[in-house]
Amino acid sequence: MNIRQPAVSGMFYEATHGALKEKVVGCFVGPGGPGRLPEVSVRGARNIVGLVCPHAGFIYSGPTSAHGYYRLAEDGLPQVAVILGPSHRPIRTAVAISDDDAWHTPLGDVPVDRDLAHKLATACSFCALDSAAHRLEHSIEVQLPFLQLLIAMGQVEMSIVPILIGVSVMDYDVHDVVRELGHAVAKVVNGRDVVVIASTDFSHYETQQIAEKQDSLAIQQILRLDADELLTTVRARNISMCGVVPTAACIVACRDLGASEAHTLNYRTSGDVTKDYSQVVGYASIELTK
Repeated sequence: MNIRQPAVSGMFYEATHGALKEKVVGCFVGPGGPGRLPEVSVRGARNIVGLVCPHAGFIYSGPTSAHGYYRLAEDGLPQVAVILGPSHRPIRTAVAISDDDAWHTPLGDVPVDRDLAHKLATACSFCALDSAAHRLEHSIEVQLPFLQLLIAMGQVEMSIVPILIGVSVMDYDVHDVVRELGHAVAKVVNGRDVVVIASTDFSHYETQQIAEKQDSLAIQQILRLDADELLTTVRARNISMCGVVPTAACIVACRDLGASEAHTLNYRTSGDVTKDYSQVVGYASIELTK
C-alpha cells in the first residue's frame, strides 16, 4: 500500500497521538473555539454541502477550523470529503489528485477514495493523478486531524479525495480552470454522501485593520456563492488569499450540488493569538449549505 506520510507533524500540529488528540480537542473547547465538543451525527440527510477552513498551525487557526468541523459534525458526517488545497511550492501538475491508498497522521490512516480520484482525473482536463505533488504540502494534511477526531467520536468510516491546485493554473484562464474543476467534482461525486472542503488562509502579513477590510471583501463574494467575483475581487484588490482558486472551485461544485447560501462561522487573525496586530494572517470558517 502507498501511504502518504505527514509533512508537517511536529510543526503545524503535535507529533504524537495523545498530544495531537488533546490539541484538537482543545481547539474545540478552548479559547476562540466553539466552547465544547460537538454531538456527532452520523448518516442521514445533511444540509452542509461545503466548508471553507484555514490551514495554519493549530495554535493560530485551529479554533477557527473547529467552528467549521463542529457544524459539520452536528449536521452529519459524510462518507467522503473532497478536499481542495493550494500548493505553496511549485508542482508539475496544474491540479494534482492524490493516488495514494491512504494518508497518515499521528491519529492514524484515512483512506483515499481512489475510484473517485481516478474518475475526477478523467473528467477534468486540468487534472492528473500525481501523489508526489502532495508529499511536502500542508494545506490538505492539516484538515485531517479534525476529521479523524470526528470519525473516532462518531465511530464511522470516511474517505478523502485530496486535490492540490498548483500555481501553474495561472498559466490558463483561471476562471475556466475553476469552472471545469468545480463542475467535474460535482459530476463525479453526484449521488454520493460528500462534503467539499476548500483549504485557505486569507490576508497575509497585513495590519489587523487592513486584513479585516480586505478579507471582508473576499468573504462577501463567498457568501454570495459567486466564484467569478471572488477571483476578480481578490485579484483587483490584491488580497493575499492563498487558496482563492480552491475556494472558487469549491463554490462552483457546491452550487452544482445544491448549495444556495453560505454563512461565516468564525473569523479571526493570528494577531488574536500573538497580540501583535502589525502583521497578521486572516482565518475564516464558512459553511455552504442547501
